[in-house]
Amino acid sequence: MSAATPWVLLRGLTRETRHWGRFPQSLGEAFPGAPVTCLDLPGNGRLNGMESPSSVEAMADWCHAEIATLGIAVPCRVLAMSLGAMVAVAWARRHSQDIATAVLINTSLRPFSPFHQRLRPANYARLLRLFVLPVGDRGIEKAILRMTTRRVPDPDGVIGQWLQWRHESPVSRRNALRQLLAAARYQAPQQSPLQRLLLLASARDALVDTRCSLQLAARWNASIAVHPEAGHDLPLDDEAWVLQRIHAWIRLGERDAPGAGAFM
Repeated sequence: MSAATPWVLLRGLTRETRHWGRFPQSLGEAFPGAPVTCLDLPGNGRLNGMESPSSVEAMADWCHAEIATLGIAVPCRVLAMSLGAMVAVAWARRHSQDIATAVLINTSLRPFSPFHQRLRPANYARLLRLFVLPVGDRGIEKAILRMTTRRVPDPDGVIGQWLQWRHESPVSRRNALRQLLAAARYQAPQQSPLQRLLLLASARDALVDTRCSLQLAARWNASIAVHPEAGHDLPLDDEAWVLQRIHAWIRLGERDAPGAGAFM
């Protein structure tokens, strides 16, 4: 595969392209000549005026149509986390010609993991409060930061940025619920639809149990690397580690036939 193979990035539940921070720029620097495109899912970011699809499959079809509209060359590489990773799996299954390889970060898929691993029980009450109680925008973003990060050096600065983006491109409660419903209902295929797959997980993910990625790697015979300290938002917690693991995995694929198992 060419070093200039495009990258397409997908975020998770209610998050938008700006939540990647500087990671897309760093990914482009790590793979010179490879275009990096971040997609907002309908209902999020610049598309917050659209209705979010109520199924992951519909989100995948939207991604297929969007990269054609943008003129992104296929097959591309996809990097996605959480809900975005579910969309990437559905996308590869429904439009196999679009995706050559994928990196999935801290995802969880039915039927491979039970619900209490896909969403840790400690978050049930927290999420309910966010939807029901008037905690305010700052309270919501502070709660999300606590649930998704472990190593952010300037949490107040991050919350300030997130608040600005929330005010500029608010996600409606209806769209948030539709995305949550889509994630809860999605069921992945028994066999991986991806020719080459790298799973990245965080040992201290407070939102999704690390076992979800480990079980998926075993079932799909996929490569996996686990960060010992990071939280759910792995690119925000340790961008350098993510880039190192991706670069090593890409080099491994260029040197060897597609393989699997524990990566590092």
